Order: sequence, then C-alpha cells, then structure tokens
Amino acid sequence: MRRCAFALLAIVFVLRAGAAFAATSAVAEIEAHRHLGVASCSNSVCHGASQPFRDSNVAQNEFAIWQEFDPHAKAYQTLTNATSASIARKLGIGDATKAKICLDCHADSIAEDKRGERFQLSDGVGCESCHGGAELWLNAHADRSVTHADNVAKGMYPTDKPVERAELCLSCHMGTKDRMITHRIMGAGHPRLSFELDTFTWLNPHYKIGEAWNKRKGEWNGVRDWAVGQGVAAGNLLDLVVDEKAGWQGIFPELVLFDCHACHKVMSANRWGPRQGTGLGPGVVRLNDANLLMFRHVLAPVDKAAAARVLEQTRALHKATTQSRSDTFAAARRLRATLDGLLPQVAGFAYGPESLDPILASIEADAKRGEYRDYASAEQVAMAAQSVVVAFENDGKLDAEKTKTLRARLDGLYDVLKNEDAYSPQRFTTALAALRAVAP
Repeated sequence: MRRCAFALLAIVFVLRAGAAFAATSAVAEIEAHRHLGVASCSNSVCHGASQPFRDSNVAQNEFAIWQEFDPHAKAYQTLTNATSASIARKLGIGDATKAKICLDCHADSIAEDKRGERFQLSDGVGCESCHGGAELWLNAHADRSVTHADNVAKGMYPTDKPVERAELCLSCHMGTKDRMITHRIMGAGHPRLSFELDTFTWLNPHYKIGEAWNKRKGEWNGVRDWAVGQGVAAGNLLDLVVDEKAGWQGIFPELVLFDCHACHKVMSANRWGPRQGTGLGPGVVRLNDANLLMFRHVLAPVDKAAAARVLEQTRALHKATTQSRSDTFAAARRLRATLDGLLPQVAGFAYGPESLDPILASIEADAKRGEYRDYASAEQVAMAAQSVVVAFENDGKLDAEKTKTLRARLDGLYDVLKNEDAYSPQRFTTALAALRAVAP
C-alpha cells in the first residue's frame, strides 16, 4: 500500500518541465552514459535475489519482480507479435524489432557505441531505461556509505523526484519531441495512450516505500505525485502544440494532440453538449485538454485564483485553435508560462488530509457542469479518485467497512469506463457523486 506522507515536504524540487528551465531532456539524461545491461544488475547478490534480503535498504529481488510482473520487461517481445508486424507493414518501416520509432519505447534504445558487453536490446525496457546509464554508478550505489545524491551526480536518474519521473515516463507514455508518438502510428493500429503518474507508478512496483527509502530520498506523497504529473503532462502537451516539427504534419496539426473521441464516435449518436472548459461549439476538433482540466483540480487546495486563471487561459487556447496557427501558438505559450510558475508551488505543497475533500469537491463540481463529456477526461478523473481514496486509507481514518464501501464506489466509477465506445457521461457523473457521498 502506498504511503502518503502529509508532513510539509523538505524536498527541493528541481523544475525541468518547462523549456525555460530545461537544460537537457529526460531522454538525454538517461542516454548520457554507457548502459551496461540488465545482466549487470541481476546478480544474486545485487538485484537478482530470489527473496528479499533482511537488514537491507532495498529488497534486492527487484529483477525477479520486474521480469515476472512488469510489462516493461516484455515490451521488446511485443514487437515480435502479429499486431506489431501489421503496424510496421502499414507504416512501411520494415521489421518492428529494428525500427527506431518502435525501439525508442519498446526497448532500451541506446546508441550502439554506448552499449556495454552484457547489454541486450531484447531485454526490453530494462533497469537503465529508467535509472540511466550505470557506467559510473553501478559499483558505487551498492556501497551504503554512498548517498543517493552521489549516485545522481554520477548519472543515476532521480526517479524519486515526481517532476523528473513524470518527464521520463511521459517521453513514452504520452510522447515528446524526442519520441513522438504520432496520429499516423495510431492510425496504423497502435493503442491509444493514457497516463497518470501516481497510478502508473504503482501498477507494478518493484520496490516499497519504507523508513529507509524516506530517509534516503524524502517523504512520499501519492496525491502530490498525481498533482505534479498532471502539471508536467499539461506542459508537455503545450510544448508539442508549439513545436514546428513535432506538432505539425503538412497542412494539419499533429492530430494525436487532439481528443480522439471528438472525431472517432458514432455519427448517428448526436451526443454533443457544451463544455465550459472549451467554450467551443459543435463540430470543432478539440485539443485533448484532460491534463489541463485536471490541473485545475490539482490547484483547488493550493490556489483557487490560479485555478480560475488556468481555466480562462485554457478556454483562450481552445478559441485560438479556431482562429489561426499564430494565435494558437501565442495562447499555448501564455498558458505554458502560467504552468511554469505554478508547478514549483504544486510540487512543494503538502497535500495533507485537508486537501482531499477540496479536490473531490472541485472534481464533482466540474462533473455537474458537464466537463466530463470526453472519455479522456473521465479516465483521468477515475485515476485521480483512486489516488485520493488511497490517501484516505493511508491517513488511517477509515474503518474496514468504510474502506470496503469506498473501494466499491471506486470500482463502480471504473466500471463506467470499461468500454470507451459506450461511455456515458451521465452514468459517470452519477458514479462520481456516489463515491463522493461516502468519502470522509
């Protein structure tokens, strides 16, 4: 179970999400040093133990957990199946197991001159895909006298920092100019992408948060990670919108940046309805603003005036997309500057128990205003609700019966999302209200 610490954070967050702050990208940092390969980490006295070690700062059986349960370990093998072969054939890129646009996210796609002797591309998204090239820190990080900061200085990627972790995860789970996942790739058959930092961090964890982890890396707070992830994802979207190369394909903007279900829906459904967050009329292709929408809820316990400003500027961006490319770029840059100013405040906010109800209240208020007509927004709401529910549980104020009821209502929320083609905003709003009704 996640530990959601509510003491005021003493962590210094190094903001690299915005272009104004970014010296190098997350991908560039991961690729800065030689990658020695999964085999270099999986020795039985390192991370390849069959059982957790006693009296150790880490369990040391992380390799076994990764190999058996983590989809990252099987990412390369996915490229060998019939679906991947079909996608590659439609795109005209040859063998999917050799195509860079596939390997960038389905393997540790480091340049050949930076591969160690034990490195194997077929290992998939391995240790160094997330923790960075281990050339300088492999031996040092096993020494208990060496601090985490020392390892980071030698090239270990700081996945413990939510901003940095979000940037890295989004480079594949959303796409960046380093690893652009395009509408063309989706059109060839690639699944639609969706990501939320806190939820995805805990889908298949290979470590636990405990006293030793907190001592080395600072207190963990899952709701804060959800909040930061929304801000980084929203900023990432805006960066792609204004990128001359990644954000445009011929006369069209890169359509993967827009809401899939604005176009991909049953023509006879006639289900359009107004959304205050866009201010757009029917028949307009909308940017996928799910993360921008959620960032307003992130701000609910932090700065309500800022949340209103984000809403106003988001509406201005939507309006600008119906006017001109230059207007769109200008509106996106203004909103990006606003996010840059707010993200450090969000990253440093405690998100204690008193924050949870304002977040849920803000989410439910948007539901009543019809903001979750889009499936992508509802999907993000469900993952946000899960983070809040877990925070309630970790706060220790729920008895067993209350926990069971709250979990059942959360399951009911997810149940509405099982089939995106049959998604009902009305059912979702009802399920969300049922969840809120039993929340502390």
